[in-house]
Amino acid sequence: MIHKTPEQLRDQRARLLAEVGMSYEQLRDRAEVYSLSMDELDVWHTIEGIDYLLDGDRGDVEARRVSSRVRG
Repeated sequence: MIHKTPEQLRDQRARLLAEVGMSYEQLRDRAEVYSLSMDELDVWHTIEGIDYLLDGDRGDVEARRVSSRVRG
């Protein structure tokens, strides 16, 4: 099992977004209309997982909003 700190998760999330050259909102919007490449889709799913993990740690409004969009 791999354990990462919240800071490491946030850094990984930022690197992934930089890797695909999109903001979170751009990536989310393209995911909603199924217009991501396979690599971009992998990044999207990884970011969803990171946000899920951070939601329990941060408890901030953005993380809850993201989680509710993923679930709903």
